[in-house]
Amino acid sequence: MNYKETINYLYSQLPLFTRVGQSAYKANLDNTIELCKRLGDPQHQFKSVHIGGTNGKGSTSHMLAAILQTAGYKTGLYTSPHLKDFRERIRVNGQMISEQEVIDFVATHQPDFEEIKPSFFEMTVGLAFDFFAREKVDIAIVEVGLGGRLDSTNIITPLLSVITNIGWDHMNILGDTLQLIAAEKAGIIKPNIPAVIGEYQPELADIFIAKAKKENSRMNFASEMIVIENQKPGVKSQDEKTNEYLKVTVTYPLDSGLKTLDLRLDLTGSYQLKNVKTVLSTIEELRRQGFNITDEHIQTALSNVKELTGLHGRWEVLSRHPLTICDTGHNPEGIQEVLQNIAAVKYDHLHFVIGVVNDKDLSKILAMLPVDCTYYFCRPDIPRGLEAESLKLKAESFGLEGEVYPSVKDALHAAQQSAGGNDLVFVGGSTFVVAEVV
Repeated sequence: MNYKETINYLYSQLPLFTRVGQSAYKANLDNTIELCKRLGDPQHQFKSVHIGGTNGKGSTSHMLAAILQTAGYKTGLYTSPHLKDFRERIRVNGQMISEQEVIDFVATHQPDFEEIKPSFFEMTVGLAFDFFAREKVDIAIVEVGLGGRLDSTNIITPLLSVITNIGWDHMNILGDTLQLIAAEKAGIIKPNIPAVIGEYQPELADIFIAKAKKENSRMNFASEMIVIENQKPGVKSQDEKTNEYLKVTVTYPLDSGLKTLDLRLDLTGSYQLKNVKTVLSTIEELRRQGFNITDEHIQTALSNVKELTGLHGRWEVLSRHPLTICDTGHNPEGIQEVLQNIAAVKYDHLHFVIGVVNDKDLSKILAMLPVDCTYYFCRPDIPRGLEAESLKLKAESFGLEGEVYPSVKDALHAAQQSAGGNDLVFVGGSTFVVAEVV
């Protein structure tokens, strides 16, 4: 099979959660363990950092990878889902795995797939771990796919477990309370392995404290240790208006005392300030474990994350005329962060291109959205995509008005055509909507 045929095989033969939803989720690690056993247990052949949480784990993973590769470490990065190309999920020093590597892996192990019948995600984890082992990476940043305790990535024994935060997402699988969701996420905390929790959430903190105590895991809450101030926007040059950055000063404790560091972030969404705290706490723990990471490495990397790692879709400017921005935030907490960023933009009228998947609890999200803007309802081009007509009907019950469009690109085109010179066009609601416009 060529690359296209190989990818089509993976999509058609094995269930893919992002396309079909809950039916593709395997509530145990048996298949992953068996597949990796046949691969020679590659997950034990490289060092790793495990990143879980509801929001921010993708950005956190990319920032950490950027810092480590800037510091001279050969760095693997495993994330999901992808936006454009399957290979985005598996990178070494920012470079995607080659098409030939994917072809060869599937061709070699297709008999194992037919026998074990792993999910798409289980197969992809096996491919990533096998690739990282053969590439002899110094360290891999491994993002949890869904949950934690029963996620396929949870067969690694990392140097450090990181959980960004807890929010409402995948309740049909992880539980219908934040406490249940937190307990699933806490499942990546392992015996005698340090842990960093990004955000201190009073109603959930005891769950992580108890889990860390049970596992004899040294743990800290990044949000309680690091202070960020003097934040202000900027541009790298007046000729590159789209090359924005966010300037901040951070203060955090070292073993030797307090440290102050000035940063320029090329990931400019205000929610990235939470992620930066998690990243700096993680880096400090890696320094304790012998990694040589300087302040200059951190400063250089965090001003060039997109270039170093290929990250897209996080408060990303798509156009200046009219101003068009997209963001992958898709659950209540993520949408709240998006709305805060929108509120910080000066505009005359908001045009909101929105599409969602059909297994989301839309009531929380729709109740948050502003009524004084024009909506462009569309359906992301995946089987899980909610029909645009259905989305419009639900939205109307919350006072949200707009028209239905046959595709995401049609909706975006209509929004940009309708927008005045000082208007804002925003594209979001789902990662899969953003994937069609970046």
